[in-house]
Amino acid sequence: MQDGPEILTPTQLNTLARSLLEDAFPVVLVEGELGNVSRPASGHLYFTLKDARAQVRCALFKPKSTWLRFQPREGLKVVARGRLTLYEARGDYQLILDSLEEAGEGALRRAFEALKAKLQAEGLFDAARKRPLPAHVRRLGVITSPSGAAVRDVLSVLARRYPLIEVEILPVPVQGEGAAPQIVSMLQRAAAANRYDALLLTRGGGSLEDLWAFNDEALARAVAASAVPVVAAVGHETDFCLAEFAADLRAPTPSAAAELLVPDRGELLARLRTLQRRMASLGGNRLRQAAQRADRAALRLQALRPQARLQALRQRQRDALRRLLAAWAIAAERRGAALRHAQSRLRAQHPQRRLRALRQRLESLQPRLAAALPRRLHGETLRLRGAARALEAVSPLATVARGYAILQQHDGSVVRSVHQAAVGDHLDARLGDGQLRVRVESRDD
Repeated sequence: MQDGPEILTPTQLNTLARSLLEDAFPVVLVEGELGNVSRPASGHLYFTLKDARAQVRCALFKPKSTWLRFQPREGLKVVARGRLTLYEARGDYQLILDSLEEAGEGALRRAFEALKAKLQAEGLFDAARKRPLPAHVRRLGVITSPSGAAVRDVLSVLARRYPLIEVEILPVPVQGEGAAPQIVSMLQRAAAANRYDALLLTRGGGSLEDLWAFNDEALARAVAASAVPVVAAVGHETDFCLAEFAADLRAPTPSAAAELLVPDRGELLARLRTLQRRMASLGGNRLRQAAQRADRAALRLQALRPQARLQALRQRQRDALRRLLAAWAIAAERRGAALRHAQSRLRAQHPQRRLRALRQRLESLQPRLAAALPRRLHGETLRLRGAARALEAVSPLATVARGYAILQQHDGSVVRSVHQAAVGDHLDARLGDGQLRVRVESRDD
């Protein structure tokens, strides 16, 4: 037997080192900058994670690499989660990742989830504490930026569906430092004013950082404590924030919130016409029934034959009929006056008037659109050129142009190993300027 330390083979040494690494570091979180980003045809993502003094190789295998919410690029700061291991065949030390996210947004998302869990545990989001909206909202307070696209969408939908509603814009900043306290203050003042049947808290879409003011804990608590029902519509349909969870009603978009708050004018007019027809039908039925009762009473009186009593009853009948007709005429006049008043209010809100105002507004916005379009086209052109350069950098044809060749079978599949070809096989060699047909003379494994 040989004295001294045990002699290991490279395979044994790497296997032992891999076991020690994986046992000591089952899951690690590492923050750093991306470098040497590579995504081959297999769909896996390979890169290095580095700081000012060191770097470590990383791999994110498919399909997890296809679920990323961002495009990995050189120099981007990220947070990687995975296990530390060692690739035994080459002795390479590396991280095998389970997830990858941008450093800033990842921190915000973790803070969002932690605060959401806290408020949910307190019952702030429970459906039992939410109140239904009023059946008819007569005055609505809209808490938003007065210059954003969201307020234009809301006002457009409200004017189209229900012009009779009174809308007041309560201006606040909707992103940046100090936005959340101002929104809280405006919400509390609006609720205390006792002027509004409902409040709409809204803004357009954006990144998680742009929407962060609506994830403020104080704002979520103010929404839940509001004495006035609150509807929240922040961002797009896929965006969620804590203010929406705490609100009495969450709408996917600002336009959808406006549709939920008011009824449709066309439906109201149709209902009014239906009620008018029913009222006329019921009035006619009551008159016919009264006439039939009068006829039956006259027949009974005629059968009794005492002329004096019959004459008195006839007089009572005529008097009753006169009073009935007078009462019906008064009631019909009152209902007609109410109907004419409603029609005059609707005419005052005729779409032609709104259309002229909107047409003037469109004419004032067209010069701004004409000025903004070239800038937008220039920016998109720069982005397209950058994407083309990035695609060219990772293209396999660029590698072929430097003197390499790609071997392919007749079916187009790439030969990656000598075991995929036998002696005598004919292969296609793809070069930078064309293809060659080659024959395998020998194989050296």
